[in-house]
Order: sequence, then C-alpha cells, then structure tokens
Amino acid sequence: MSQEKYIGMDVHQATISAAVTDSRGKLIMESILETKAATILEFLQGLHGSLSVTFEEGVSAAWLHDLLKPHVTHLVVCDPRKNALLKDGSKSDRIDARKLAELLRGNQLTSVYHGEHGMRTIKELGRSYLTITKDLTRVMNRIKALYRSWAIPCSGTSVYAPRHRTEWLDKIPEPGVRLRAERLYQQLDLLQPVRQQARRDLLTESRKHHAVKLLRQIPSIGPIRAALLVAQLQTPHRFRSKRQLWAYSGFALETHDSGEYRYVRGKLQRNRERMTVRGLSNNHNPDVKNLFKGAAISASTHPGPLYDFYVALLEKGMRPTMARLTLARKIASITLTIWKKGVDFDATQLHRQEA
Repeated sequence: MSQEKYIGMDVHQATISAAVTDSRGKLIMESILETKAATILEFLQGLHGSLSVTFEEGVSAAWLHDLLKPHVTHLVVCDPRKNALLKDGSKSDRIDARKLAELLRGNQLTSVYHGEHGMRTIKELGRSYLTITKDLTRVMNRIKALYRSWAIPCSGTSVYAPRHRTEWLDKIPEPGVRLRAERLYQQLDLLQPVRQQARRDLLTESRKHHAVKLLRQIPSIGPIRAALLVAQLQTPHRFRSKRQLWAYSGFALETHDSGEYRYVRGKLQRNRERMTVRGLSNNHNPDVKNLFKGAAISASTHPGPLYDFYVALLEKGMRPTMARLTLARKIASITLTIWKKGVDFDATQLHRQEA
C-alpha cells in the first residue's frame, strides 16, 4: 500500500516553500521551488504515493489549482482568514509550509471553491465585466464629486452625455479644475466602449450554458444577471441547501450570545434576559450579494409575481427593508431549485412558506 504524503505550500511570486509530511506527521522533506510550472511538476513527480496538497487562496491560486489538480490525489485551496494556527508563534515561509501540511493532515482547513471543468472562460469573462463596470462607476462618481465640490448641482445623467459636456464644463470657473474634469471625461469615453465589448463577450459565451437559459425565466433575472450568476456560482451542487446559498450571498443571520447561564442559590439557571446580537453575515461573496440584491430591488418595483410576493409581505406588517431581504432570499432559493432540478419557473411556488 502506497504511503500518503501531505504537502503544504507557502506560495509567493518568485518562490514556493514546500514541506512534506507523512501520515504520522513526520517531516520528510523541505524544499524551496521556483514559481514555475515545470519546477513544481518535477518536484511532485519525485514524490511517490498518494499526494495531498494545500496552499492558501491568493493571486496565483487559480493558476496553481489548474496546474496541480491532474497530478495529485487531493487538493485543497484553503481560506487564509481561517488559518489561525499560522498567526501563532514564529512566522516564516518554511514554518508556514509546515503548519499548512499539518493542518491538511488533520483535516482542519476550510477550502475555497475553485470551479468546475469547462467554466473557466465564463468565469473570467464575468470577472472582466464586473471589474470594468466598477472602474466605470468609479469614474462617474468622481465626475459628480468634482462638480459637487464646487457647489454645482449635477443630479441625473446629463452630466455624462457628450452633447451636454461643453455646457457642464463652462460651469467650472477654475481652469485647473476644468482640466481635471476633462481628464475624467476622457477616462469615461475610453471605458464605455470597453464595457460594451466586455458585455457582448459575456453574453456570447453565456449562450453556451443551458443554466443561463433556465435562470432567465425568473423575473428580474435578465441575461446579464443570469450570465454573472453562472459565472460566479458555476454549479448549484456546491450548495447542499438554500441556507448555504444564503450564507454565501450574505443573507444568513449570525447570532452572537454570551453568558447564557448563571447560578442562583446554588442552582444553574438559564438567563431570561439574554444579550443576543443578530446581524447578517459579513463573510460572503459581495458580487453574488449585489446580483440578488439588485434583482430584489428591481422585482419590488415592477409588476409581476415577485412584486405580488413583496406586496403580500408588506401587507403582513413587514418592514420594507426586511421584505426586500426576504424577497432576495426567495429569488436565491428559486435560482438554486431551478438550476439544480433543471425545471421551469413556476409562479405558484412563490407563496410556499418561507423557511
């Protein structure tokens, strides 16, 4: 029977510190590798037995994941925010690699999902579209901030339109500020066609995925939101239930409680007045949250089955903010069900009791 080996890698731009332990936790080998594909694969080929490898999520994680996946038995890209052991005691690349190997051997690592086969293209195109959209939004906000800093009201979108640009620039009396505004407009003009091309590329690629067609049936989930959901989530089977998707999307409640019990006259009693703090989880994917949140806001303002569901919540006395949160959860649940089962959207299922 081949011996199992656990390999921890501390990855950096130029080098990788690797530590190899056996099933008993004994350190077998340590090595400093150049961060190149040929060097890394040569190192793995020199090891015999069943290989389990781990490294932390980072800039090179996607590349290293795709490189190592076919060559090892078990691969874990771990969440660095949850590796408390690495922050304890002395710290160096060699020590971190040893600790990662030990945590892998003890199955104490929280993995970061790195996608399904055949989904890399739509994932990268979705990331490109979101990044360019954020850059464009940042420039637009800077333009309005510049006008407002000189007490020039600029509500609406006419401030961005090329045909009104001279009119808006004439409102700025200071030459240096006017020149700064012109530079921002140049950035805006460059980013807008790039964003349109990124949008076309994403939509073209999304037509190859049947899941996009299924998700577009959901009201308020248009072609871009459907494509981005598939790009971000990649597969519904990574979520066992809707509550896991809620947690991933930032819609799950976290409860923090302390001092539940006390002694009264020598007897243990539970406190009746407990100091419990509740709130939405901060550990989530912000892009997925924005997709479901945007869909809920759109659905709450446009007539349709989701709008009727939202209005019914308000009529029950629910606050608008909580109603929109519940609607976002409902859209997430419908997305997961339709995608997992491959069924069509059914408006009659909306009024089932929300768990």
